[in-house]
Amino acid sequence: MTSPDLPSRQAVLPPINDPTVHIEIDRLARRYVDAGGLGMDILSAIGGSAEIVLDRLPGFARKRLDRLTLSALTRAVDAAGRTRRVVRDRGDWFNRLASTVSGAAGGFGGLPGAMIEMPVTITMLLRGILDIAAEHGFDPDSEDTRMDALRVFAAAGPMAADDGTDLGLLAAKLSITGQTLQGLIARVAPRLSAVLGQKLAAQATPVFGALAGASINYTFARYYQELARVQFGLLRLSRESGLPREALVEALQLRIDELRDKRPARPAR
Repeated sequence: MTSPDLPSRQAVLPPINDPTVHIEIDRLARRYVDAGGLGMDILSAIGGSAEIVLDRLPGFARKRLDRLTLSALTRAVDAAGRTRRVVRDRGDWFNRLASTVSGAAGGFGGLPGAMIEMPVTITMLLRGILDIAAEHGFDPDSEDTRMDALRVFAAAGPMAADDGTDLGLLAAKLSITGQTLQGLIARVAPRLSAVLGQKLAAQATPVFGALAGASINYTFARYYQELARVQFGLLRLSRESGLPREALVEALQLRIDELRDKRPARPAR
């Protein structure tokens, strides 16, 4: 296997000289860059930018969204763990299928149905992330692993514009330190709320919302599963190589920037 084009240097931390580590970083970077493309295509089919879609959401729903997300995320941490003890890991396909069916059911009832379905979606997304943590050798019942799983939601979401600034997944690990589980939930919830607002708006029309809900939920499940593999892949690489997590994050960020610079620009919508 040939080595990828490697960053010429790291900006802050000492360089990583092991080519096998750079090969793994390149693989994770490509996974990160490719994760959100499907979401933007679905949003284009629905019509308008994320901001325009979000503007369709009624005022009362926008006001309740932050509180609903915080409550749902708090409950999802425990619920996702409990479901793992009842139903064994079924793999990506099962979580994506379950999310798709849930989105269709919620969207069929329009906005009220979508708001009722939202906590279920959050729980299934988190369950999928915890399954991937276990797949990478981390204990999904430990508080540290649950906090790392929650940090996956720090990314801007599958329907955010890919302008090269969405590195929330990477930055969250370095900027949130000494945080309790509840404190982290409070920090992550507003970011996730903005993402879910786009989903609710797209599902606001009954019947058509079922199609939108199914498509978007599939996209959300795929997106967060891919980002979870980046997150826990990086953590496993740190553990196996003995390299500081911060150095790997910096190398990954540089590689992501290089890949995005080389990628053709998405046509304006």
